[in-house]
Parts: sequence; C-alpha cells; structure tokens
Amino acid sequence: MKSYFLITGASGGFGRAFSVALARKNFDLFLTDQNEVKLRLLADSLMRTYGIEVKYKPCNLLEQSFRNELFSEIRKSGYLFHGLVNIAGGDTEGFFLESDPVNIQDVIRLNVEAAVDMTYFALTRRNPNFTFRIINISSLAAYFPMPHKAVYASSKRFMLNFSLALREELRNENATVTALCPSGIPTTPYRVKTINSQGFFGQLSVQQIGRVVTRTLELSERNRAVYIPGFFNRLFVALAALIPRLLLTRLLIQRWRRTSKKVERMEST
Repeated sequence: MKSYFLITGASGGFGRAFSVALARKNFDLFLTDQNEVKLRLLADSLMRTYGIEVKYKPCNLLEQSFRNELFSEIRKSGYLFHGLVNIAGGDTEGFFLESDPVNIQDVIRLNVEAAVDMTYFALTRRNPNFTFRIINISSLAAYFPMPHKAVYASSKRFMLNFSLALREELRNENATVTALCPSGIPTTPYRVKTINSQGFFGQLSVQQIGRVVTRTLELSERNRAVYIPGFFNRLFVALAALIPRLLLTRLLIQRWRRTSKKVERMEST
C-alpha cells in the first residue's frame, strides 16, 4: 500500500531541507505550503533528481476552511501517510503592546491550531504497515520565558509539551513523536542579521540546516523525544534550568534590548 511523508511549510528553508533528506531516503512525499509555484518547482526537482513520487497541494494553513479542503482532497484521493513533518509556523517579534493584534492571532493559529489539526488528520490517515513518524518543529525558545517574543516562545512551548504528551499517548500505537528545538538556523537574511547581532553567543548557537535535518531524521528513527541541536544550546538549556524564572526573564529582556539596537543599526547602514 503506497503512502507518503507529509511535510507542511515545504517550500521554506526547513521544508526544502527535510524534503531533500527524505527523498534521498527514497520516501515518496506529499508537500503543502502557500506558494504553488515554489511547491511545483520543488516537486519537479525532487522527482527528477531522486526518482520518487511527489504530490503537492497549496494551502493557507491559517484558515480552517482551507485546511478542510486539503483534508477532503486527500481523503478523496485515498492517500495514506507514514510520517508527518510539522514545519509550517509563524513568528512575531516585539513588545506585546506594540505588536499587531492580527499578527499575534496568526502566529497562535498557525503554530498551535494548524499544527494540532494537521497532526490529528495525518494520524487518521496513517498507513498501518509502517511505524508512523511525527517530527514537530519547536524551538529553543520553548525553554525560555522570552520578553520581546512572548507569543512566539509560548507557542513553541505548547508545541514541545504537545509533542511530549502525544508521544506517551501513542507509545503503544506504533507511532513516534520527536520535537526538534533548534536555534541559530540562518534560513533568512533577517535571521542572519539577528544571529550576527548577538555576537559571540549568537555564533555559538548557530547550526547548519542540513546537518540538523539529517540528525533529526536519525533520532526520529531511534524514537528520540527531543532534539536540541548543538552542544552549547543544550548547555544553555541546562544552565537556564538552574536560574530562577523571574531572574532569567529579566536577563533575557536585557539581552533582547541590546540585540534589537544592534539589528536597527545594521539595517540603517
């Protein structure tokens, strides 16, 4: 019985990297993202290069009605899945009262509502002949109460806790859940500026996307619950656990204020 690895947010940096890594392992893929042109180009490239089958469907996962259309088409086509990589997500940065309320709601709907909806649907379409692998993209921010990124960090904390809880529920269901919690992945020009603005500590946390994706797939196959790429990132998490949360939050807001000023200076030059 033919089945596919479902990848959301497939045309972004992480999406393309996971698509290529899974294609190299000879998995057939089902890709979804908002941009149909990018999806088509990616699908054509993967099929031509690796000889796999790639299905795709553009979808704005923010909207429940669009997700329902995607689900309906998959059901009609009879597609089954043997894995899900939940990548699609949004970010919001800035002090809460200075943020756009619409953007805040979009981040919550995409990072929480859509991720849960896609997970539930994929599980209802899993191929019983395979161990079902779920990889949820969380963030190192999930471990910290982060002023200036309060909504984003909280949504990623949700994804981490959701992954851990779901993992236990599925323990006897021939399914695994792995939460990836990266930091310092240079996937966009703005992200590169942010990393550079953090100086030495920013460089310590930076990770190459290809290596992260390859290692994530290896650990998923070994049923690892959480993967934090990078020794120093894991060290930061361990040390932060020893600091009172209120003090940690104050230290973080001071750091973000310094970083924001550096980014502003870099953008003005």
